[in-house]
Amino acid sequence: MPPQTRTSGVLLHLTSLPSRFGIGDMGPEALRFAEFLALAGQSRWQVLPLNPTADSLGNSPYSSFSAFAGNTLCISPELLAEDGLLSQAELEEFVPPRTERVDFPTVERAKAALLRRIFDRLMSGGPGGLEDDPAFQAFVGDNASWLPDYALFMAVKQNLGGAGWTGWPKDIRDREERALGAYGTRLHREIVYQQFCQWLFFRQWGRLKWECGALGIDLVGDVPIYVTHDSADVWANRGLFTLDRDGAPLKVAGVPPDYFSKTGQRWGNPVFDWEACEAQSFSWWISRLRHNLGLFDVVRLDHFRGFEAYWEIDATEKTAINGRWVPGPGAAFFEALLAAHGALPLIAEDLGLITEEVVALKERFGLPGMKVLQFAFGPHTPTSPDSPHNHEKNCVVYTGTHDNATTRGWFEAETTPTVRRVLSRYLGHAPTAETIVREMVRLALASPANHAVIPAQDLLGLGREARMNTPGQAKGNWGWRAPAEALTLAGGRALAEELRGACELYGRTQIGAPPVPETDPKTDPEAD
Repeated sequence: MPPQTRTSGVLLHLTSLPSRFGIGDMGPEALRFAEFLALAGQSRWQVLPLNPTADSLGNSPYSSFSAFAGNTLCISPELLAEDGLLSQAELEEFVPPRTERVDFPTVERAKAALLRRIFDRLMSGGPGGLEDDPAFQAFVGDNASWLPDYALFMAVKQNLGGAGWTGWPKDIRDREERALGAYGTRLHREIVYQQFCQWLFFRQWGRLKWECGALGIDLVGDVPIYVTHDSADVWANRGLFTLDRDGAPLKVAGVPPDYFSKTGQRWGNPVFDWEACEAQSFSWWISRLRHNLGLFDVVRLDHFRGFEAYWEIDATEKTAINGRWVPGPGAAFFEALLAAHGALPLIAEDLGLITEEVVALKERFGLPGMKVLQFAFGPHTPTSPDSPHNHEKNCVVYTGTHDNATTRGWFEAETTPTVRRVLSRYLGHAPTAETIVREMVRLALASPANHAVIPAQDLLGLGREARMNTPGQAKGNWGWRAPAEALTLAGGRALAEELRGACELYGRTQIGAPPVPETDPKTDPEAD
């Protein structure tokens, strides 16, 4: 059969998977979800950034101590047991309190204790132990461009009580050669521990990626344009950011007032010194993208418009109102990426205030942009780029994103009478809270857009309680988890078959494509 040019996928972050360990991970539930996607005729699984999260950073996957490292909270205890690193007794005793939402601090403490137990056991073996393991040594060598800085950064941070790097002693803050050597020697064991945890993460991710590939599922990742100030990336690459002599940001990133906030969003990330980046031939960015294209089949570039022009705010400002637009690296950046990678399997997150220059940059490199159906309806519907009748083929349509309310929550709490009237005219009948999600999913699948992505919450018809993130709200985000069995062959077969039928109808999956097993091997006692 010819390859599909029209695809459909589901947005579900790893942490949102059900599991008995307090947070979604890369274990059996991830594979069960991938099998559900295959039965449902889906060809893409989109996730949020997989970088480490921290309670001090609001547990946001868009705020991390590293743009390269993996989130060790997503390491599967069950896969550790399969690999002989945990006994069954240890696995059974490691069960954090069951909660409907992720309790990040509790999970973080429990998972860290588990990983340190395994690490201590492997390090106590003498010759032939962890540090002599050829596979571990190969991993450290293969990731030499970022792993040593990250491991040292985390070891020093832990040693200094979690302090941000600008509050460290001046010698290590400024990466003086003698200090790097001294801290590296003194904190050697903790450095190896950090490397070990990353080895476990990427080993499990590689296994999941292979399993998804065998099922015909492409993985779609997410790369934020900005990085966190208190990160190994900024500490080790100060010259690429607009910082003062002590390392503090002079300018920070954000967006002007918009749909989400009347005062804009002051993200606080340091902005790039793009002239310095270009002087180094964008080598840090090329390395970052190469790393992510090894993890994913397609990468979504968050805040694409910032590559054409970005909103720069003085670090002394409390809100984003008094910022200014500054030219970004533009075509030179993407030419460098293209020369280095040979292809750009990217999605341009082009939401918000989009200018003709942003559109031209996206189209010059053939990058699909994003359309969000929740933005389509109102007095602007006839001309809105988010309205289905205006979708170009080279784009990705979403019912909503991780920053939106769920579609049902949007309909119940955020739509105005005008929006509802326009929706009724567009659909040919008045939708209700019970029918709106199915209506919007069908609009997305029927769209001319080559790619459609449905958030898992919308697939399940969930309301406001299932929202992933509310921009500008500091707490209470990122903790949603899918109900057990709802997105598996065992509990969600009818939903999968309905979705597959719709995708076949709208040309988003091959009719007669190879089916997945009729039984769920994880739950059927008679399955081999």
